[in-house]
Amino acid sequence: MNGHDPKKNPSHKNPVKTLCTFLLILLILAGLVVLIGWLIYRPHEPNFSLVGAAIYELNVTSPPYMSSIMQFTVLARNPNRRVRLDYDQFSALVYYKDQAITPPAMLPPLLQETKSTAVLSPVIRSALVPVSVEAANGLLIDEVYGVVALRLVFLGKMRYKAAFVRTKHYGLYVNCDMLVGYKKGFVGQVPLLGTPDCQVDL
Repeated sequence: MNGHDPKKNPSHKNPVKTLCTFLLILLILAGLVVLIGWLIYRPHEPNFSLVGAAIYELNVTSPPYMSSIMQFTVLARNPNRRVRLDYDQFSALVYYKDQAITPPAMLPPLLQETKSTAVLSPVIRSALVPVSVEAANGLLIDEVYGVVALRLVFLGKMRYKAAFVRTKHYGLYVNCDMLVGYKKGFVGQVPLLGTPDCQVDL
């Protein structure tokens, strides 16, 4: 008999094998697209730099509390040539001796274009925030010497945008440590001592 056995027919294709081959090729192509996209765009973290500070109120009262009104000028730079930055749920607060002495001040959402710099000037205020005795006494001493160490913190969420592609939101933490020249009773712009350092953590 000259009947053909389909199991021995080389032209017969296994549909499962064909599907697996197709999926493998699809995965390889998708990986290449992602790799090429990453090589082209390669988003970099934003850069933050503190360039100015003003203190309009910074007082200690019993039992102890702190009240303050401060304003800071910060430059936020987008170093990317092809990627925009989208900030959301953005806020700023101030720490002294690792204690928050202001509540978070909410900032408007920001969409930052490529290779651009945005100026942030948040006014941060507090009324009767409870602090430790150590922090209260420390501020009184620092004001006598005329040098106060503060920490400005930005919190929020950020994502990258390129063409029609958007990444997931990343948690953003920016920490700007500074020494300012300030004595009790002074009101207005205070000098920044040294070079303030802002660190970005995504």
